[in-house]
Formats: sequence, structure tokens, C-alpha cells
Amino acid sequence: MSAKTMLLVEDQLEICNYVELALRFEGHDLVVARDAGDIGRVMRNLNGKLSLVLVDLALPGLDGLETVREIRRNSATVPIIAFSGGETTAATQEAARKAGAAFLPKPFTHEQLLGAIHNAMHAHTPLLQVEDPGTAEPASGLFCINERMRRIRDALKQIALSDVPVVLRGESGVGKEVVAREIHLLSARRNKPFVKINCVALPSELLESELFGYERGAFTGALKNTPGKFEAADGGVILLDEIGDMDVKLQAKLLHVLQDNEFQRLGSRETVRVDVRVLAATHCNLEQAIAERRFREDLYYRLNVVTIRIPPLRERRDEIIPLARYFIRRHAVPGVPPPYITPALERALIAHMWPGNIRELENVIRRYLVFPDPKLIIAELEEQAGAITVEQDGPLGEPVYVAGPAGQAVCSDAGRAPSLDEFRNAQRRQERQAIIDALNEAQWNRVRAAALLNIDYRKLLYKIRRHGIAPTRATPQPKRRTAAAS
Repeated sequence: MSAKTMLLVEDQLEICNYVELALRFEGHDLVVARDAGDIGRVMRNLNGKLSLVLVDLALPGLDGLETVREIRRNSATVPIIAFSGGETTAATQEAARKAGAAFLPKPFTHEQLLGAIHNAMHAHTPLLQVEDPGTAEPASGLFCINERMRRIRDALKQIALSDVPVVLRGESGVGKEVVAREIHLLSARRNKPFVKINCVALPSELLESELFGYERGAFTGALKNTPGKFEAADGGVILLDEIGDMDVKLQAKLLHVLQDNEFQRLGSRETVRVDVRVLAATHCNLEQAIAERRFREDLYYRLNVVTIRIPPLRERRDEIIPLARYFIRRHAVPGVPPPYITPALERALIAHMWPGNIRELENVIRRYLVFPDPKLIIAELEEQAGAITVEQDGPLGEPVYVAGPAGQAVCSDAGRAPSLDEFRNAQRRQERQAIIDALNEAQWNRVRAAALLNIDYRKLLYKIRRHGIAPTRATPQPKRRTAAAS
């Protein structure tokens, strides 16, 4: 947080001294107003350079709510933090909250003060590109801070105007469903259903009945006529998640639906017609799946009118901290001050490779809300980095939009990125071999091996156990000092 000028409205000298010391230690400037009459004068003197106001709601002889209103009369946008003690009524707190003030219960610690300041200032910083400036974020939750994500968002506006199929490609957890929902919200089908089904979560027999429905008696347990997901999505959008893992036999029936917009329920000869836009998502390399006869080529060309590759989180590092703050706000317990992302934690979050992408980041932040100790999260990230490292020689292809078979915008990869499993397996093999080489060079003296590897001794012991490394009979053993030698 860069240096800021802040205003404190407080009459108790010890609180003024404490807050001033805490803020000056962080490099900020503090101006103190002892009563409500000083507020307007001080704010006018600062001439728009004021970054935040801290105000005690229980100043003697003053109405705390009127004090907040006085600040708002002088500035409609400056963040306000109100100190809230037991003497402040719930009605006053609620009225001040409606006036745009955040709350910090008294007494508070140094970390709680800095965290409240940090969160209040970022709550007034636009994090998302939105159509309606009056809303905090789009309903889909699509972040567009990164330049590549901005380009994708711009393309979505054009893609949403048509009804052509779209293939969303990217690693697990990058937000393919979020992009699909954005297409739905931007399209003329926004008021119609959005239906998602995971093609890998069910066996092919159950998936077929889920997609197309079934008639009574079609199989054991089919007690009544049941419509499928395509009928539920009629007039709207269906997202076929992980379509690359769909059974080949079922792909033929899906191809028929895409061609003719009709199908038959299981156990029925009656044709059902639907009007559904199909979006498909996959982390697989579909071209390789076609070569291995795991994916139908004709289905690929039917779906692949528009393809969008969503970059992994490690290629959009400028979105990591805004996403982390978004998840803190989203999952914070009401009435409990959310934890502060310290500079050390911020560096650790940005440096992490995020093999699980946004889904992994959200889970880390949820753990941080339960155990708000930055050191625990930093240690966890470092431990994961030691076990799994994702290497990259540079960007894995910028998204480039070119004309597709139907004249639509296509986001094309400049090259295939190795899969996450390939990264993990290669890194595990390399790490295991490096540990074995160091142990052999150190004659299996683990202290010396840790020094050779430039890692902590306890971390080396953990990795030895994790990789199942054990000395063989031919392995040189470390020399032991005897009593005579000593």
C-alpha cells in the first residue's frame, strides 16, 4: 500500500497517538480532527488528497451518525471506517453502514486496523470491467483485468450475438463455466435456462438418459417419463462440461442433435425437437483425442465453429490479488472483520504457480478466512511449490481471433500447452532424481544432501518420504563416529 493521507476524528489522546504511530510506521500521513466542526475545514484544506477517514462513533456530545453524514457531505467517495464499541447502538451502526462506512469493533489490534484500512480502500477500487457502472461486478463474476481476458471479453460480445456452438478450452479451474455463463448473459437467451452437465461425472448409460431423458419402462428403475437436460434447456443454453471425455458411442447421438435439433428419449420412438445453443468445455487436446479415436472428427468440426482458449491463472498474475480480495468479500462471515492480505502473503500468492488455477485460489482464501494467519498460508504455498512446480518457458500462446468455418470469431492457440498431468509427472521425476543424486553424492548424509539441494533439512525428510526413496544394499552409508574416534 503506497503512502496515503488519512483523517482521524477522535478526541482521546491515547487512541490518536496509537493510530498515528501505527500509520506512520506504514508510511502514511495522519491528520487529526478533535470534533465535528474541524471535519469540513480539514477536508477542504486537503483539497481532494484525502484517501480515508477514521471516525469514532461514540465521541462525547456528538452524534456519530451525523459525523459520518458530515464527512459524506464533503466527499461522496472517500472510504470511511467507523470505530464501533459496545456503547454504539445497532441502529446507529446500520445507519452509518448505509451511509457507506465500514466498521472496526473496539478494541482492535494493529493488524485489525491495517486490515480494515486495506479492505476499505480496495472496496472503493473498481476491480472488474462491467456493463453497468452501478453494479460492483457482473453476475457471472468474469474478471477482465488481464489484457488477454479483456480480449476474450470483447470477443464474447460478438459471439453472443449468434447461436453457433462454442468450444471453451483450458485447464481445470480456469473459469470455463464462468465464460459460458457470460456468453449466456450477453445473448438474447439470457432470460431462458442455462443448464450444465458434466460429461465425465456419470457413466455413459446414465449420461445418455440425463441428456435426452427416458420413457417409463425403458430400463430397470424407469418408473415414469422423465425429460432430459436438452429439454430442460429448450430456448436457452446447455454447457457440456468435459466433453472430451464423453463416450464415443454417445458422441454420435449428440452429433445428430447438433445437426437436426431433434432426438428421441430412451425407450421412445417419438421425436423431440428443441431449440438449444450448445457450449462445450474441455481440458483435453481434442486433436490428439481424434488421432487416438477417442473423439469423433465429425463432431469436432460441428462443435468447433468458435473456439476460445482461457489462459491459466499463472499467465494472468495481475488478476491473482483482485481475485483473492473478491473471494475474501464473497466468503467473509458477516459481522467479522475480514483478514488482511499482508505484503508477504501477496508476494507468495503472486509467486505460486496455481496448478489448480482459480478453484485452488478460492480454496486457499477460504482456508485463510478460517485460519487468518498469513504465515500458515505462506508455508502451505511453499510446501506445495516444493512438491509440484509448473515450469514454463514463456506464454503458451496468445489468444488470436481469426475467421472460423462459419465466418465467426475463433480464438486460436499458437501452440498446445502441456497438460497439467504431464507437468506434474515430469516434475516429480526430476525432483526425485535430484534428491537421489544429492544423497548419493553426500553418501546418504541427509544434512549434507539438504545443503547440496539448498533446502531445509526437514523439508528434505518430507520429500524423501513422499517419493518413497530408500537406500539399497549397494548404497554407500554415512560414516558414523565411534567413541574411540571421538
